[in-house]
Amino acid sequence: MTTCEHIVEAQDTPARTPQGCEECLATGGRWVHLRRCLACGHIGCCDSSPNKHATAHFAQDGHPVVASFEPGEDWRWCYVDNVIG
Repeated sequence: MTTCEHIVEAQDTPARTPQGCEECLATGGRWVHLRRCLACGHIGCCDSSPNKHATAHFAQDGHPVVASFEPGEDWRWCYVDNVIG
């Protein structure tokens, strides 16, 4: 498994909305899986979800690394380098 600089340097910021996707909670949307931004703690829904808020957060704010926010999963994804770590 290749690891990039962004993943190595990523912090472990606590979730801002541990109950679910921040935007979906605000609008009544639904999600499939959740991702936590390691730069700011934003919780967004994955790309299998209708609104893809985790990727939208990266596009807007440029925070490169998310971690799975699913129970039992322990991985990180770098949007910049397209690598899992």
